[in-house]
Amino acid sequence: MSGLNVRKCSCPKRTCKNNGRCCSCVIKHKSTDSLPFCLFENNGGDKSNKNYYKVLKKRFENNNIKGAE
Repeated sequence: MSGLNVRKCSCPKRTCKNNGRCCSCVIKHKSTDSLPFCLFENNGGDKSNKNYYKVLKKRFENNNIKGAE
């Protein structure tokens, strides 16, 4: 599994034991019902799946408004 680690992790938590260890990070976030920073960077401090869908919905609603003009 060492091949699934990265040298340049985008997560700002450098002191986290899972920083750069992708498999361990995903397992940890799966157990806390949240997304890793690299998958949801613009999270406003809330990495929960609920917030992810709220942000995603808003983004698509805004794109549909722009496309209708």
